[in-house]
Amino acid sequence: MPNKTSNKPGKAGYAAPPKPAKGEFGKVRVALLLTRWNVDVVDALLAGARRCLAEWGVADKHVQEYRAPGAFELPLAASGLMKSGRYDAVITLGAVIRGDTPHFEFVAGECSRGLREAAQKHGVPLGFGVLTVNTPQQALERTGPGRDNKGYEAAAAALEMVRLLRAIAGKS
Repeated sequence: MPNKTSNKPGKAGYAAPPKPAKGEFGKVRVALLLTRWNVDVVDALLAGARRCLAEWGVADKHVQEYRAPGAFELPLAASGLMKSGRYDAVITLGAVIRGDTPHFEFVAGECSRGLREAAQKHGVPLGFGVLTVNTPQQALERTGPGRDNKGYEAAAAALEMVRLLRAIAGKS
């Protein structure tokens, strides 16, 4: 059922964050961390994330891309990026698509758990844009050109967390 904040059934009850103030994110340094699997899906997520970063005013010169072998390797790579102190946020993008073996459960679960642990350990905002879906079609449905692209949403969540942590620290 649609509501005031969204026309999409899955977004009922979501209150969008305030729009960025002019220059608010101009100096924010962002690492985009992508997997090498499901390249078409990941490239579409990347396009969404880059669109969000541009719309929120993140300078392109402050955005760096990195590629990890797969989703299982994302936590260690994200931890390294966070530990480096070079980034204000890390956005992870990938797709784990269910197959015929339990591989999906192990990879998806450990990826999400490891990324959460890295963000908590290092105190660096993380945009979680790793799709965990049953079919390639479901993955593609989440990578369209609009703001419901999960790469866009992951970037927006990371920037919103940058804003929130700055406010908590009194640096807004």
